[in-house]
Amino acid sequence: MTIYPFVLHLGPISLTGYGIMMMVAFLMAGWAIQLELRQRGLGEDYAADIIIAAVIGGLVGAKLWYVVATRDWEAFFRRGGFVWYGGFLGGVAAVLLNGWRLRVPPRYTMELVAAALPLGYALGRVGCFVVNDDYGIPTALPWGMKFPQGLPPTTVANLSQMHVSFPAGTNPLEVVAVHPTQLYETTLMLLAFAWLWKLRTHRHALGWRFGVYLVVAGVERFFVEIVRAKDDRFFGPLSLAQVTSVLVVIAGVVVMVRLSAPDPVPVPVPARLTRTPAPAVVT
Repeated sequence: MTIYPFVLHLGPISLTGYGIMMMVAFLMAGWAIQLELRQRGLGEDYAADIIIAAVIGGLVGAKLWYVVATRDWEAFFRRGGFVWYGGFLGGVAAVLLNGWRLRVPPRYTMELVAAALPLGYALGRVGCFVVNDDYGIPTALPWGMKFPQGLPPTTVANLSQMHVSFPAGTNPLEVVAVHPTQLYETTLMLLAFAWLWKLRTHRHALGWRFGVYLVVAGVERFFVEIVRAKDDRFFGPLSLAQVTSVLVVIAGVVVMVRLSAPDPVPVPVPARLTRTPAPAVVT
């Protein structure tokens, strides 16, 4: 199967599939947080606060991580060049900082975003797929896909630069089929979203679900990296993303252990999360 990038042309403006899906990802994550707040009888405005902070912090963090990792300083001024883990860390920092500004305890925010994060990630990976980026190593499986206009194209020459070996004499311009790892991640993280959504009524302390998310996300990314076409081996055979995944899993386990017991008393609802009563109607 051969896949080409999706680009929507609106006069002089070109919208890539990645940009469209990133917008969808943030909107759907915000919708999930809004539902969490509504079902808890809390004010829904905090969902917008989280998403705005996540967008700003995520974009800055993703760009900084890419620039530092590649030492490509000119990437600051290009549309492309983002790394998810950098975006995740930047988004988390911005959301928690904004929560501190609004006097919302971090554990409330952690609980609210636990299910929304894998949903947003899954949809974001669809954006990677339609822009033909972040694919895997060559495969002969029936669902292998060719990206002749990928970032970069899946040619023998480009994949060889990512430490993929080919038989001697293989045409360097040949386009080969690769694992659609973007779709693998979309599927796995949608399942993670469904599971974390069901865990909303857990009996652990507030914020425990965020630890579960960290463990699931770290394990998923570690194993998907095995079939990813990468050239950033960081620690022996491990990529930078795999090393980061291990640290994320450890952090998740720590959160789960520390918040495993139920709260002895309910955590007070912050003023920012209280629902504003509707104004009285004068007749």
